[in-house]
Amino acid sequence: MSGNAMRLQAIRDVEAYVPPAVSFTDAETPGQIFGENVFSSVVMQKRLPKLVYKSVMATIEHGAMLDPLVADAVASAMKDWAMEKGASHYAHVFYPLTGLTAEKHDSFLEPVGDGTALAEFAGKTLVQGEPDASSFPNGGLRNTFEARGYTGWDVTSPAYVLENPNGNTLCIPTVFVSMTGEALDHKTPLLRSQQAMGEHAERILRLFGHVKPAKVVSFCGPEQEYFLVDRHFFLARPDLLNSGRTLFGAKPPKGQEFDDHYFGAIPERVLGFMMDTERELFKLGIPAKTRHNEVAPGQFEIAPMFERGNIAADHQQLLMTTFKTIAKKHGMECLFHEKPFQGVNGSGKHVNFSLGNNQLGSLLVPGDNPHDNAQFLVFCAAVIRAVHKYAGLLRASVASATNDHRLGANEAPPAIISIFLGDQLADVFEQLAEGPATSSKDKGTMVIGVDTLPQLPTDPGDRNRTSPFAFTGNRFEFRAPGSMQTVSGPMVTINTIMAESLDYIATDLEAAVAAGTDFDTSVQALLTQIITEHGAVVFNGDGYSDAWPIEAEKRGLANLRTTLDALPELITEPALELFEKYRVFNHREMHSRYEIGLEQYALTIGVEARLSLEIATTQILPAAVRYQTEVAVNVGALKAAGVEADTAPLLAVSGPLSELRATLAALKAALEGGSGHSALDEAEHARDALLPAMAAVRTAADALEGIVADDLWPLPTYQEMLFIL
Repeated sequence: MSGNAMRLQAIRDVEAYVPPAVSFTDAETPGQIFGENVFSSVVMQKRLPKLVYKSVMATIEHGAMLDPLVADAVASAMKDWAMEKGASHYAHVFYPLTGLTAEKHDSFLEPVGDGTALAEFAGKTLVQGEPDASSFPNGGLRNTFEARGYTGWDVTSPAYVLENPNGNTLCIPTVFVSMTGEALDHKTPLLRSQQAMGEHAERILRLFGHVKPAKVVSFCGPEQEYFLVDRHFFLARPDLLNSGRTLFGAKPPKGQEFDDHYFGAIPERVLGFMMDTERELFKLGIPAKTRHNEVAPGQFEIAPMFERGNIAADHQQLLMTTFKTIAKKHGMECLFHEKPFQGVNGSGKHVNFSLGNNQLGSLLVPGDNPHDNAQFLVFCAAVIRAVHKYAGLLRASVASATNDHRLGANEAPPAIISIFLGDQLADVFEQLAEGPATSSKDKGTMVIGVDTLPQLPTDPGDRNRTSPFAFTGNRFEFRAPGSMQTVSGPMVTINTIMAESLDYIATDLEAAVAAGTDFDTSVQALLTQIITEHGAVVFNGDGYSDAWPIEAEKRGLANLRTTLDALPELITEPALELFEKYRVFNHREMHSRYEIGLEQYALTIGVEARLSLEIATTQILPAAVRYQTEVAVNVGALKAAGVEADTAPLLAVSGPLSELRATLAALKAALEGGSGHSALDEAEHARDALLPAMAAVRTAADALEGIVADDLWPLPTYQEMLFIL
């Protein structure tokens, strides 16, 4: 199908679009369906024996070790509940180091020997499964012939029923580990880091007089940005289909210059998709809250409510799967790549972090007078210290070939990790650097000048979208994660560095109290010390300015621009000791993450390079040659007829066409030149040889797009993909 034909078909589809009937009826309100497919605590309370229910809830709420004797009762109740909802199979769902979701489905039915079958689901089956571990990334933890891996039931994340037109499946969130217990997934270290952070946070709460503090957990609210494109265009773009981003495409006449898409009216087709996805998310207990147009044409965002970090990570993976599935129903494709369109705003996944418990709520709420809120200041100081001391690890937690396209541009924070506190908190900590803090800036009042409008309260500090780690009122927003990655990686790092910082603070205060020093005096001295030693990481200015990298260097803040600059942070001696001390990763697991990071980087760019060669050779080059031939034939015919012919179009296409041939030869040579000696060698070759060669091919091809006749151009254009929805 030609470019024109695809465009016309897409337009017809948009004009004829009728949203599926997914609106809520009076008998089925959002509140009524929320969590209806989740084996929640409410469901468990109704279906489990009282003692079994109490045992399970003790594990979920207080971190008690799971009693293996309850597994049979839970499995039986879970099976009955799921089969009542039409489930015929169960699946242990896990999150391998691909960053994607994996699952193995098994039937409930077991043959009994007389030609019939019974529905069985035993406790041992619920608790442990055995998928093949040999074909998942492991970074040297396992040999290829070592296939055994284990999934283990994560009781803290509820099971759910996933609906499908052909049958439903009971899905059980699990960890995924090797025979030796080493983590082959993202969930295991997340649970470990959560436990370590909570342990030391509770020590601090006890120092502040909370005798038996409830279990402290981290909370996460991941904002998800994404693009939607018409599926006709998606299927006609091998680069989008195979790499998630466009490797070719000239800038359209109109992009995002007018800022007219941001928070604009949501197109009917997109709104239908959003309503459909939200209905499915609600049934799965995923608290979708906000939906809106994002900055770029064709770009949108969804933001959920805060949840425990582990559940939020599971829900985030489920959300991405749901979006992909529902988009197809509406004739669109959902793109999660950080930079699907060059020169157009990219997509992130802001990870909003806080910590707290069910007694005190968030421990990062400053109150009206933060200078008097010593408990808040201690936890906030722990964040400042952790981010300053382990900035390299935070940068490494978001490092990927895809996110490299986004970080540091005017759409995402720079690769320099800093903290934004806002005017009020920055002022308080400046006071603390000199001694006791005695005041806090008040909230203001906004007078709009319209009599019918009320006076509106204003926060004592503005927001800063250029900061990688910004305080936003009652939480910190880590803005650097990419839209395609799991939030588990950043959350593991944040939890672990917070565990170390909270441990440091608790140990210092415990020693001071034991020595007879007044507690308030000890807290004051500690806060002054922390802001003095680590205040360099606080920056409230413009992270996009040319002056900031210079200033950051003076402050001793690293600027790890690319993935290959950041990944070595994982295997420094301090990093290895940190993760080992808090039992999140051992040395082998850390080295495996480093190796996997290199492998994924090289593989991603290698696929893109081969795609660039294939598309340019088999589609763009032939189209340009056809156009050149048409122009040449036209010029020849005019000259034969004695008419003066304009040769400018022929000359215009000849130059870029020659350039394309030359750059394709260079790209082919670069692809053949990989060393293959080590993962680092391959990654460096990808960065130093493949990326520049691909960029040169693209420059020539994009120049041809502006010359070749539209009906001959083989690929859907940016103008079509971004605006036909």
